[in-house]
Amino acid sequence: MNYKWDWSIYFAAEPGGTGTYLKYLIVGLGWTLATALAAWVIALAIGSVVGTLRTTPHKWVVRVGNAYVEIFRNVPLIVQMFLWFFVVPELLPTNLGDWVKQMPPPWGSYLPAVMCLGLYTSVRVAEQVKAGIHSLSRGQSMAGIALGLTLGQTYRFVLLPMAFRIVLPPLASEFLNVIKNSSVALTIGLLELTGRARAMQEFSFKVFEAFAAATVIYLLTNLVVVLAMRALEEKVRVPGLISASQGAGAH
Repeated sequence: MNYKWDWSIYFAAEPGGTGTYLKYLIVGLGWTLATALAAWVIALAIGSVVGTLRTTPHKWVVRVGNAYVEIFRNVPLIVQMFLWFFVVPELLPTNLGDWVKQMPPPWGSYLPAVMCLGLYTSVRVAEQVKAGIHSLSRGQSMAGIALGLTLGQTYRFVLLPMAFRIVLPPLASEFLNVIKNSSVALTIGLLELTGRARAMQEFSFKVFEAFAAATVIYLLTNLVVVLAMRALEEKVRVPGLISASQGAGAH
């Protein structure tokens, strides 16, 4: 294939009049990060609650948590994205549904994308939190009860702090997955990084340059996230090990 590379395309003006193609892609990165961060907050909050509830002694609570996980885990992400964009507004009360459907771009695509990614990722967070709690010895919870703590206090002050230290590395991987999975939002019209790379190649017919730039931006962004999470892991690792060892020694 005789393809002529043109790296100067990044500094050419894009048809929308917002600046160069490079600026166009960087703005797309901003929407990618905004989507990923908002979805991650939802995923971490709901996933932590569901994961914790699935370790309680209340069987009906565990069953509800398991049903939640199975529903969102076994439906493909792109199907859920379409459901949130096309179906959910029709199921809402008329006024609320009309408001959602009439939201100006990009908010009409951003909100469904955030909700979809947040709930989809929450089941993965729930699995991580559940595994972290189950990895702790039963003596930890028994010690909390022996000290007069309620079940809720035992989770809050004893089990969850240690469990989150254990599952911090896989949670970092899940955050990277949210950043990458946000690319699916282009299917409902959100011009995040991948969507803008696709638009760039359609405007300029420079497909390799467009997706080469998107690839480099994704790599650099994820590298920054990895380094930040490693620094956080180092910060909490030593206190976590000290607490665990002190707890083991006390029993």
